Amino acid sequence: MDKSVFLEDLDAFAYREALASGEAVVLIPVGSLEQHGPHLPLGTDTILSSHFAEGVARRLGALVAQPIAYGYKSQQKSGGGNHLSGTVSLDGATLIGVARNLVKSFLKQGVRHVVFINGHFENYQFLYEGIDLALDELGIEPGAEQSVLLLSYWDFVSQDTLTQVYPDGFPGWDIEHGGVLETSLMLHLEPERVAMDRLIDGPAAVLPRFDRLPVVPERTPATGCLSSAAGSSTAKGGLLYEQVVGDLAVDLARELVREPAPAVVPA
Repeated sequence: MDKSVFLEDLDAFAYREALASGEAVVLIPVGSLEQHGPHLPLGTDTILSSHFAEGVARRLGALVAQPIAYGYKSQQKSGGGNHLSGTVSLDGATLIGVARNLVKSFLKQGVRHVVFINGHFENYQFLYEGIDLALDELGIEPGAEQSVLLLSYWDFVSQDTLTQVYPDGFPGWDIEHGGVLETSLMLHLEPERVAMDRLIDGPAAVLPRFDRLPVVPERTPATGCLSSAAGSSTAKGGLLYEQVVGDLAVDLARELVREPAPAVVPA
């Protein structure tokens, strides 16, 4: 049987062996349950962050924890808005608490580094706060051997990749929701979950530079997507995935003073 990188597949003794090395790295995917238009599943953010975590783990010899599958409230300017059906969210205090508890549990058990791989824009600052509180409670100071890293996978998309994925020009991260990037990644990674026949092409959302609460619902396109997914392809998704996983694995290996594994662990 091929070796799994997922914690849920390990027994307690195998996990203890990993901890005994003193070098264990655990990746935690973070996503959301959020509408992504008529052509993508509600779990898109969680699915993508989990795939990125798996790809990186196989290159680094790390482990992947079960994902945080609910995220902070969708904002109209980045996810269409929390008012849309299919979006089920956590408040900030809850997400902070989840991150705080996971960090404390893993580090107290002897994990050397915890890495949160975020796939939902609105999560970031609440994850940061939860991590910071946990480290403070554990008394882990700057310079300590144990650490926590936090990142969003899209920050590792290179300019060259963006140029190839968006030959007519990148519309901007603020409206890349249910658009070409997420749809192409899903076509590459989970094609059976994408309904391209239900894709609705239309103009990108035009939103103000401020947030208004309560939201003005009609400012969100009827599709729930902030930009069109027309032009998505499996090839673009493969390019995005391989480039991001490769660069992310290299960066993490350097930061955590580890060398990438010479061979990818078989799936």
